[in-house]
Amino acid sequence: MHRDTLIVEDGSVRIEAFAQGSGPLVLLLPSLGRGAEDFDNVSRLIADHGYRVICPQPRGIGGSTGPMQGTTLHDLARDIARVIEQQGGSPAIVAGHAFGNWVARMLAADRPDLVRGVVLLAAAHRTIEPAMRLSIDKCSDPSVAANERLDHLRRAYFAAGNDATSWLEGWHKAVAETQRAAGKAVSQDAWWAAGGRVPILDVQGRDDAIAPNTGSALLREELGDRVTTVVISNAGHALLPEQPVAVADAMLAFIGAL
Repeated sequence: MHRDTLIVEDGSVRIEAFAQGSGPLVLLLPSLGRGAEDFDNVSRLIADHGYRVICPQPRGIGGSTGPMQGTTLHDLARDIARVIEQQGGSPAIVAGHAFGNWVARMLAADRPDLVRGVVLLAAAHRTIEPAMRLSIDKCSDPSVAANERLDHLRRAYFAAGNDATSWLEGWHKAVAETQRAAGKAVSQDAWWAAGGRVPILDVQGRDDAIAPNTGSALLREELGDRVTTVVISNAGHALLPEQPVAVADAMLAFIGAL
């Protein structure tokens, strides 16, 4: 399927996004320090079912530029709001992988008029084990030897037996640092409930070491029956390269039921 490149400008911010398909709007937001290319397979599968799929690049990746210091989660959510407005402003499904779900939930809280549903892909629990945080940091650090980074990828991101080498590349350390600071600048409670009204799909990897499956019911217990939980086998925190078809199927079922 043909893919277009969009440019959305707002003052000093310029967001590049990849778009394909036509129909109701679905936005896909990548993980900490990673780019829109992570969604290549999932975006095509969803677009093939009659949706307009947009994959924005975060600030600092590809053609996306903007202030990288003093940035908050509200600013990153506003970048996505501008993309939706450029596409006509119709309420969209916004899916975020790992850190991307923080941005999706912040957008739903700040601009409920633009969000029809939120999809959390490999969302961490409220707290993360320090050992997992260390592995996350090592994965995105190009100064760390490739074999060591691969060990951390296997430990934190991929289910046993899955090929972690696909994620040795594609990391942007400076972007990850900006995103971490943006998250710390906003209270977790400001975005956690995604505004308190929007339907949520919580897609989890059964073998996610960062968000252990023992806590698979926690979000639904906290936020109630507006949360639909799907647990995908043979997938860890990376999720997208491990099980793209299962991720797309879960999203399509959720969107179709709204």
